Amino acid sequence: MSTTIEHLGPCKKLLRVEVEAAAVDKEFVTTEADFARHVTLPGFRPGKAPKHLVQRTLADRIKEEVKRKLLNESYRQALDEHKLRPVSQPHIEEVQFGPGQAMIFTATVETEPQFELPDYTGLAVRRENRVVTEEDVERALDSLREQKAAFADVERPVQTGDFVVVNYTGTCDGKPIIDTAPTAKGLTQQTNFWLHVQTEHFIPGFTDQLIGASKGEQRTVTVTFPQDFVAKELSGKVGVYEVEVVQVKEKNLPALDDALARGYGAENLEKLKEGVRKDLDNELKTKLRREVRNQLVAGLLGRVTVDLPDSMVELETRGAVYDIVRANAERGVPKEAIDEKKEEIYSVASNSARERLKVAFLLGRIAEKETIKVTDQEMTNQLLYMAAQQQVKPEKLVKQLRESGGLVDLQRQILHSKVLDFLELKAQVEEVPGQS
Repeated sequence: MSTTIEHLGPCKKLLRVEVEAAAVDKEFVTTEADFARHVTLPGFRPGKAPKHLVQRTLADRIKEEVKRKLLNESYRQALDEHKLRPVSQPHIEEVQFGPGQAMIFTATVETEPQFELPDYTGLAVRRENRVVTEEDVERALDSLREQKAAFADVERPVQTGDFVVVNYTGTCDGKPIIDTAPTAKGLTQQTNFWLHVQTEHFIPGFTDQLIGASKGEQRTVTVTFPQDFVAKELSGKVGVYEVEVVQVKEKNLPALDDALARGYGAENLEKLKEGVRKDLDNELKTKLRREVRNQLVAGLLGRVTVDLPDSMVELETRGAVYDIVRANAERGVPKEAIDEKKEEIYSVASNSARERLKVAFLLGRIAEKETIKVTDQEMTNQLLYMAAQQQVKPEKLVKQLRESGGLVDLQRQILHSKVLDFLELKAQVEEVPGQS
């Protein structure tokens, strides 16, 4: 067998493969004999049909089987010979094939990038020397109190810091706001809408004009939309709102005591504080570790240029676009607003996809060089943890991941995490004072 290779691009190759006629004929003989041993033809016992009859009756099937075997084996050998790692199925074009002649075909294939690993030991990183403080614990406890806040109706005029429930309609240049900004339906009209009476809440300056109003009172509110307003069509324009105050509400926080602690499943306030501190410690460790890992990845990316297969970039980009669109939709961004930014979304997604792929190839090559692997026990432990988090049976989770191809992704995530652990051990870590 002989092969030649043509470089069509950084990650695209054209292989020309020729299998000698003698090897083709030998495979025909082998395949014909195999068919003859197992085929059943009318009038003959299994495996007893005459060879010439098998050849004539099953000629097309025999030919296809010979082609399949020769293509698979010779293509695999060509990849090994040229040390290529395909990332997609090849595009095969048959040039010549048949008994008594050489088999010739071409295979166009996208491959993993070929690059020299940079020096990945001794990467310089900075790690903040931070600990959880009493102030951190107090802020977390205040947050827990906020989650249990009660809102009481009050029969008095609106004050700063209150919450008000309002009905409103808005206009711009004498027309409904939706005429100027088609995606801003919520800015045009709302009923039973809650507002926090703070200057910067909602539209800056809106709630200030409700101070002193009482339940049932009507007020006209005039605002100037900021230049960086989310609905660009309204930037710098004046909006006029007719507002009805439906109810004035005062927020009351619960006391920081054992009763609050029991509401969160703790035995008493001290136990709640212990749990909060432990959670904050874990969050801080995770945050500091993530920051170090981000620096390690940035250091790696800055030391090497990696070309990427177009098909992988496109596939990864589509996934990133989907994630961005879904996140915007979940935040309530209208479809029209998302469509207006589709080019920007695609650009962001493409850049993100390229960086993720570069990191994946770098970490994968380091894992190979350092013989870092994922054990069965590590996979099992992670699957059990995920099943517990999702409150599903491990068997069901494994089935779901297997059907979606998620097991491969999970194994890759664990591998990359182990590589980053290795890089952190080898890094030059500078401890720096934590920022408050």
